[in-house]
Amino acid sequence: MDANKALNKIAVVVEAPRSSLHRRRRMLQAAVILLIILIPVSGLFRIDPIEGAFVVLDRQVWFSDFYLVVGLWLAISAGLVVTYSTLGTAFCGWACPQNTLSEWGNRMTQKLLGRRAAVSLTGEKMRVSSGKNKWYNWVLLGGIFLVVAMAVALIPMFYFFPPAAVWSFVSFREDVRLAGSLHWIYSVFVLIILLNIAFIRHFFCRFMCIYKVWQHSFKTKETLHIAYNPSFADECAKCNFCVTQCFIDIDPRKTETYDSCVNCGECISACTAIRAPKGGASLLRFELGQRQAQASRAIRNGLSGLLGRVKWTIPLFVGGIGMFVWGLWSYQPYHVTAGRTDNSPLDYRISLSNKRYRAETVTVSVDGLPAGAYSLQDTQVHFASAGRKDILLRINSALPPGMHPVLVQVHSDDGWADDFRLYHFVPKG
Repeated sequence: MDANKALNKIAVVVEAPRSSLHRRRRMLQAAVILLIILIPVSGLFRIDPIEGAFVVLDRQVWFSDFYLVVGLWLAISAGLVVTYSTLGTAFCGWACPQNTLSEWGNRMTQKLLGRRAAVSLTGEKMRVSSGKNKWYNWVLLGGIFLVVAMAVALIPMFYFFPPAAVWSFVSFREDVRLAGSLHWIYSVFVLIILLNIAFIRHFFCRFMCIYKVWQHSFKTKETLHIAYNPSFADECAKCNFCVTQCFIDIDPRKTETYDSCVNCGECISACTAIRAPKGGASLLRFELGQRQAQASRAIRNGLSGLLGRVKWTIPLFVGGIGMFVWGLWSYQPYHVTAGRTDNSPLDYRISLSNKRYRAETVTVSVDGLPAGAYSLQDTQVHFASAGRKDILLRINSALPPGMHPVLVQVHSDDGWADDFRLYHFVPKG
């Protein structure tokens, strides 16, 4: 057998020691995926498509819940501005699910098809290892991508349906909460995610992500970035390992204020892996402050720049949190309105709403009319969960002419009480 052919059959695997920075990033990526699932499952936030309402902490949030709505969005917006102004696009490299899936897709492709079998952002053709270019490797890779796409496509459903309804969907059980076309919608999501994992990956991050453009709007020279120590430039020029480890395909030694860097730190880990065994420190590092600033001024510049950017956002963030807490404290779990029906001038519809996702019972009474001058359809209304129910109030036609004020009073077993005033007019003759 030819010597070169024999050598080509030997699998060559290049493994660099993983730094603590790399492990922390992987842990945060996994935690973010878990958090995305737990947010709707725990009731912290989701959308109720049946009631057409946002749900925060298992409470329906209406526009009337001003402090909850404004406080939450104010705190989130201020917090994001502070994050973008200080950490730049670190969200992309450390927390973004799109990047997490793209990196995972790269790792699985390289594991099954070879180290050079990558979806290149520069247009280079994928180079599959001759020893791994087998049909079963392709089938296995496609099967893994499909299973993951099917699992990921379920996550958005938790933001619209409770876990029990999602389980009914997965197990093909009948459930009145699920639309008949939901399986078709789910199939479309699976196809989109499958194409994303298999082919698009970091093309989306680099060329299509609008969210990244939004983050760039807050990026300055002082924002967190990769800094390069050129003291070993000759040695560094012969290595380029940091460049090969960058999944965004940029040279981390030449980062600018506006570039594609996502501050993932993989280049720092790569340089550390090469230089640490020789007793040297990484030539790349995270830096907060003016680029190319002297080492003695870097921390001072970073802190002054940070304070300059957050001094007006911190009060907004604190104010938003305060409004949100007050909104929870003053939250009205029920709502009552009343109005005349179209059927008869003597009939009024009392509309009761339960805004919390739990069983509740409210008691209804009428004040301002004699006992025999009206009839109430029900005096107690039971809610199995959040929703709205109507009861009918009919006023006797024997009332004397004039304006009759009517007070509809409602109270619940947990101590809540409210009322709604309406006026019934009886004409003369």
